[in-house]
Amino acid sequence: MNRTQSQQIFARAKELIPGGVNSPARAFGAVGGEPIVFDRATGPYLFDVDGNRYLDYIGSWGPMILGHQHPAVLAAVREAIERAFSFGAPTPGENQLAELIVEAVPSIEMVRLVSSGTEATMSALRLARGFTGRDRIVKFAGNYHGHVDSLLVAAGSSAATLGVPNSPGVTAGTAQDTIVCRYNDPTDLERTFAAEGSQIAAVIFEPVVGNMGCVVPTPEFLAALRNLTRQHGALLICDEVMTGFRVAYGGAQSLLGIEPDLTTLGKIIGGGMPVGAYGGRREIMQHILPAGKVFQAGTLSGNPVATAAGIATLRELRDRPPYARLEELSARLELGLVQSAREAGIACTTTRVGSMLTLFFSATRPTDWTTASQSDTSRYARYFWAMLDRGIYLPCSQYEALFVSAAHTPELIDETIAAAKESFAKLS
Repeated sequence: MNRTQSQQIFARAKELIPGGVNSPARAFGAVGGEPIVFDRATGPYLFDVDGNRYLDYIGSWGPMILGHQHPAVLAAVREAIERAFSFGAPTPGENQLAELIVEAVPSIEMVRLVSSGTEATMSALRLARGFTGRDRIVKFAGNYHGHVDSLLVAAGSSAATLGVPNSPGVTAGTAQDTIVCRYNDPTDLERTFAAEGSQIAAVIFEPVVGNMGCVVPTPEFLAALRNLTRQHGALLICDEVMTGFRVAYGGAQSLLGIEPDLTTLGKIIGGGMPVGAYGGRREIMQHILPAGKVFQAGTLSGNPVATAAGIATLRELRDRPPYARLEELSARLELGLVQSAREAGIACTTTRVGSMLTLFFSATRPTDWTTASQSDTSRYARYFWAMLDRGIYLPCSQYEALFVSAAHTPELIDETIAAAKESFAKLS
């Protein structure tokens, strides 16, 4: 494919923007080469500035569950911008979006809208500390909760360790109240609570991990999360920024039978616009200013254009649920990828929940960061470029999930599998 204009635009971007991108997830650092610069999108397709067409399996990293330019969402946004871009004041749309969220997620009785998933998790942690009067937070290695200082820490070699910053600019003081445990390890969590339980304000986790590839929690791990937090008076925060309304209308917690105290949301609730939210039990949420004393604010929170896109998306998902069809399409893709890899003699495994899927270049299905990190990332990079050259746009990292949208069809899934067969043949 000719990508001359992409290359020229990216070269200029590097002179204006650090690394040429406004988020490192777009930088192709894990696969090499330069990112593609896009011009437009429709349905399941992306079109770059050189006119090349790609079948999209990223969907803006999850939110485009209905596909790009869905008529209902497009109409809602057009209507909203004709009224105003922003008020910085209350609007009916804030109530409407909040009502849809509360109706869909039983654990959420009240919700506060913000402008990003990072803002949602940051605010939920502050609320948990304010509500409990405690300082310590538990997170899990391989779980990403946005670029919040206290969560940009990595696990040490011990079972549970005090957080050590792994980003310059994150101070030891900021990270010292973060404890990192192993995902899917109830014993590790039990030891942590035995030692620190009276100081732990909250445990935050991804119910289906999407940032070390798609990794699924075990029933034992989920039970330990809920039982230990209740036993020690800590809050359980379910980070559904990626999974909320993606794996099911009620989120991953509805599939897995989880009842968290707080939930963070993003991605789909904005229908492609920048939106986030956090919500939970009424008694906790009423500690937020101005109802309570925990401060959190945002000039563009509840932006009328963003809420319009989110309302239209959630109504479409509620009234014409695509989840059964997404399950069929995603299962078809998963089976085709696995069979194609095996035919080529390539060791791989898959993990999937609904329309979230990761093909790991590893013989062992990952259950935590240690096992996920054993994947052959160099082989994934070659696979990524082979698929890209065949018009299939996949996540530019082994450790990201791909997403199937309602705009995909069985025929497009089969085209993808055919491209994978050709790509695997080049890898073997």
